[in-house]
Amino acid sequence: MAASAATTPLRASAAPGPLSGRLTVPGDKSISHRALMFGALAVGTTEITGLLEGEDVLRTAAAMRALGATVEQLAPGRWRVAGRGVGGLVEPADVLDMGNSGTAARLLCGLLAGHPIFSVMTGDASLRKRPMSRVTVPLAQSGAQFWAREGGRLPLAVQGAADPMPLDYTLPVASAQVKSACLLAGLCARGTTRVVEPEPTRDHTENMLRHFGATVRVTDTAEGRVIELDGQPELVAAPIMVPGDPSSAAFLLVAALLVPGSALVVENVGLNPLRTGLFATLREMGAKLTVQNARTEGGEPVGDLLAEYSQLHGVVVPPGRAPSMIDEYPVLAVAAAAATGETRMRGLAELRVKESDRLAATHAMLAANGIVSRIEGDDLVVQGSAGTVPGRIPGGGLVLTHMDHRLAMSALVMGLAAQRPVAVDDAGFIDTSFPGFAALVNQAAGGAAIAAA
Repeated sequence: MAASAATTPLRASAAPGPLSGRLTVPGDKSISHRALMFGALAVGTTEITGLLEGEDVLRTAAAMRALGATVEQLAPGRWRVAGRGVGGLVEPADVLDMGNSGTAARLLCGLLAGHPIFSVMTGDASLRKRPMSRVTVPLAQSGAQFWAREGGRLPLAVQGAADPMPLDYTLPVASAQVKSACLLAGLCARGTTRVVEPEPTRDHTENMLRHFGATVRVTDTAEGRVIELDGQPELVAAPIMVPGDPSSAAFLLVAALLVPGSALVVENVGLNPLRTGLFATLREMGAKLTVQNARTEGGEPVGDLLAEYSQLHGVVVPPGRAPSMIDEYPVLAVAAAAATGETRMRGLAELRVKESDRLAATHAMLAANGIVSRIEGDDLVVQGSAGTVPGRIPGGGLVLTHMDHRLAMSALVMGLAAQRPVAVDDAGFIDTSFPGFAALVNQAAGGAAIAAA
């Protein structure tokens, strides 16, 4: 397959040696988005350390500037945001381009819904295929108006409510993005916004609301987890230290588990229990994955993770774990491909509406590299290759990434532990979440395991 000038094809070959050393990964993307947004809504100046400077987060920074906040970089990873207060955002002069970031687009819908301004949002070709109705439908109950293409897709026009109503909304499926959008809209509403989620999802929004001075109550009930936010608080600027992104650390950790002789430490990783489903699953599979130097920073648990080469075996991953590892299923599929026996990942409907149809794309990635897998309803079933001779993933395939950064990184991790190199048609989108990924892997492996195809 010939690559166009606009693509960045890469190939990963068997690691020249064990992965070793101590590395750090870019800042948590979820927390970085929220830090910029809450900084823009706070009174005063928020100092952010460790901000992810990938393309997705830079789009959020640009959007906050367009809405009237002062956002400036002081040094690599160090940023300052001078906010306008809750309800103080101004109408943007141009279209807000959110690039490839579904998180930024959906959270921004909530933020815009509570302000009496008109705005238009768009994104790249991948984001324009992703449905926004999951957030616009509940947000319309606040009084905001939305106009979108068929299927609720971008470009999207938003007219925020002049006097937003507090929401009382039960999520039909667990989604941290939808929950957060509702809470962001609730900041500008008089009264209490109430959101019920059927399964607990990442709670960075609730943690950060408290960090900035809002009153948030969380109760576990028979109907699910209930989050209540008292509207129209005065958010006060507060410093934020962004930990390393566990979803980014996952790629290095899985690579170390699969390459013989590896012992790799990834430092300063966020260990929020609503984000660590992958780590629990890997341990169930027999992974030697241990936490060192556990601590709390900025209200979030943090630690250093040591991953050592391990013989993995198949497991059944329950559907209730999906919200805590929704972005890690492609790299888990790579680990399952190298394990003994069968791994069944249950309840993956949410993967069908990520950057790509990530469920189908993960299945295709495995098939292209000699791994037997099948999709049964919303389950992905992977047959491990460790029982084969010489006991490694066959590899040798070209993976179509569909502009999905996590799929691209997962395929490259597969190549490190495969008999034959694994190529991806385009790795350019990796920079949306993990700038410098290939260089960091090569540093850990002691050679150019990942190179231009």
